[in-house]
Amino acid sequence: MAEHNRPHGRAPRRGTAPLTLAGRTLACTVSLAVLGASGFTWYEYRSLNDGMIKSKALDEAKRNAPPHLDKSVNLLLIGLDSRKDMDGNDLPKQFVEDELHAGSSEIGGYNTNALIVLHIPANGGKVSALSIPRDDYVQTVGADGRMHKIKEAYGIAKEAAEAKLAGKGLSKAEMERQSREAGRSATIQTVQSFLDVPIDHFAEVNLIGFYDIAKAVEPIQVCLNHPVDDPIVSRTATHEGGGTGLKLPAGISSLDAAQALSFVRQRHHLTNGDLDRTHRQQAFISSVEYKLKQQGVLNDLGQMQKLFAVIKKDVVIDNEWNILDFAQQAPNLTGGNVEFNTLPITGFKTVGGQEVNTVNPELIKKITRQIFNHEAAPVVPAESSGEATASPSASPSASPSPTQAAAAKAVVDVNAAKGADAASTESKALVELGYQAGKIGDAPARTRSTTVMYGTGAKADAQQLATRYGVTATPSAGVAPGHITLTLGAARTAPATPSASADPAADPVAGLPMQGPAVKAGGIPCVD
Repeated sequence: MAEHNRPHGRAPRRGTAPLTLAGRTLACTVSLAVLGASGFTWYEYRSLNDGMIKSKALDEAKRNAPPHLDKSVNLLLIGLDSRKDMDGNDLPKQFVEDELHAGSSEIGGYNTNALIVLHIPANGGKVSALSIPRDDYVQTVGADGRMHKIKEAYGIAKEAAEAKLAGKGLSKAEMERQSREAGRSATIQTVQSFLDVPIDHFAEVNLIGFYDIAKAVEPIQVCLNHPVDDPIVSRTATHEGGGTGLKLPAGISSLDAAQALSFVRQRHHLTNGDLDRTHRQQAFISSVEYKLKQQGVLNDLGQMQKLFAVIKKDVVIDNEWNILDFAQQAPNLTGGNVEFNTLPITGFKTVGGQEVNTVNPELIKKITRQIFNHEAAPVVPAESSGEATASPSASPSASPSPTQAAAAKAVVDVNAAKGADAASTESKALVELGYQAGKIGDAPARTRSTTVMYGTGAKADAQQLATRYGVTATPSAGVAPGHITLTLGAARTAPATPSASADPAADPVAGLPMQGPAVKAGGIPCVD
């Protein structure tokens, strides 16, 4: 149960960014204190640590956690998609619906739409951050033990806890606090099991928490590869509809808090939907950190007190996280020494009427171990029990194993809106991944989205290929048996195949099948 029962903010959609922002900002500012800030400043940091909302949700997770191999720290950042405050009350309608265009308080439930694990090495070095796509279909732990989208573990456990607590005479606020503890615990345990790494600390933020933090540091600069226009679509009490109202040009834009929330929440009108939204979150975190450092916010006591007030109101952390002590382990969260990657999916399928991301659990664990422990690069299994076939072509940074190359026998015909040269280049890259070269051609210049269509007998290979571009493979009677037709849209740059000589010791991500390119902190990265 939360130890500091304060009236809380409201709820999130893209809480990911704020969480990271909160964790990173706290580490940065406290690092300054450790390095010699004044006694008064130290007092402010101490006040921050003592005044935050704290949770015991790690207790059960730590009893069931995989062993630690060293003194590194793994921090889970949770973005909770709830339009309720900490006491279970609806957020103000005029704020959620009219200002943020986030739908009514009946939408979203208690999904964790943002999950990022930060790995802070024991002896310094680059901090690795892994984002878990919210629709990954996984075995839950601490919820009902069944397969669900990973984002649903929180809400399932919370609902079960409410049923057990019913009739005990708890107030609405106390019921909300205790049931949320169950949701947090289930989320942490599910992530631990999925990645096979222990979680040492966590931070949770909701919709209003993200907004409040963004408000404290606005304006925030972000960069887009392409212009976006995401018009608002009508919503009902039970259906979110679509559209955030965000309209921005390509290049760098300065956003206020409401625009920042739209930036990290948009998923419609993006080539890769939720997967592109994950990269938005990562880029936003990088941009905020860059601003805090470049504009001297971390040295401005007035600004820091303003940010501290927001963090104490809107962010929940575990009760074992001593911010002052943690700062000594986290100096590498500053200076742009963080790289964000998104864990790969293997494809899509429909379960119970909902589309989910299929994943290769064993591959996910091997990728995480390599990045966090600098183990040798994993050999991707040709199949994973019960799930779609995993392939190094599951992302732009894929590199095939001999087994996979032999297994991918489909002929791929490539058409590109950017011309035959672009199609030829991508065809050669696919041959290196084990596919057979097919016809090369142009696609209409107005074609913006990338598509993958397949004929009879090529479904498995097409699904593998589709995840390389973050799209869904579609069967087509117009495609010859054993063939795949890949059309590269103008809005999508074909993924590059990494050099086989990449050194995993120097770069533990080299050659791994991540979902899209890495987002590196230390500036204002451009994303779709």
